[in-house]
Amino acid sequence: MNEKFFALPEEKRHRIINAGFRVFSKNSYRKSPVGDIAREAGISKSLLFHYFRNKRELYMFLWSECARITNEAVENCECFETDDMFDAMFLVMKAKFNVMRTFPDLGTFAIKSYYEEDPEVSSDVASLIKQASEYQLENIHKWFRPELFVQGIDIRMMYRDMYLASEGFIWEKLHRSCLDADEMEKEFCELIEFWKSIYLRRETNECDRD
Repeated sequence: MNEKFFALPEEKRHRIINAGFRVFSKNSYRKSPVGDIAREAGISKSLLFHYFRNKRELYMFLWSECARITNEAVENCECFETDDMFDAMFLVMKAKFNVMRTFPDLGTFAIKSYYEEDPEVSSDVASLIKQASEYQLENIHKWFRPELFVQGIDIRMMYRDMYLASEGFIWEKLHRSCLDADEMEKEFCELIEFWKSIYLRRETNECDRD
């Protein structure tokens, strides 16, 4: 990747990144023309290839940016400073909602890439996704207090269930173009209350996080 890309003004870099997220989120890797990304970004195709050597490099850069932006938002949301799993999940999702305000197609791109099957990029993406998932599972013990949960529950399976439901929640909203972050936050809070009613031994206070 050409270092000149990072020398561009932030607004132009964001425009190119958003264009990449948007085009790749609508189609498979193979059916996403680089020319469409250039047009969305308001630049020429030749200039885009000046910044990125080829389509694969652009795609993997976008994936790494997706992970970096999301991880940075999560690290700054104070989710690791609580020992309450539900509070942590809410803070993580709230951070993702905030990211969508700047990068509205990032979430759709991330989910689409999860199911990408093109051999040119799929193995590398799958490896990076596995690393991210293992990191999350290694850290859930920080949020788990056994005395609060239904006796004998499989904590990894419970977390996986909630994680997949959370991703499905975002996918549904993005698929329907429901990008009202405040409304998404309210609905996710209701989903958390539902999980509490299933997994916790005793009643908990209503979700009240501003």
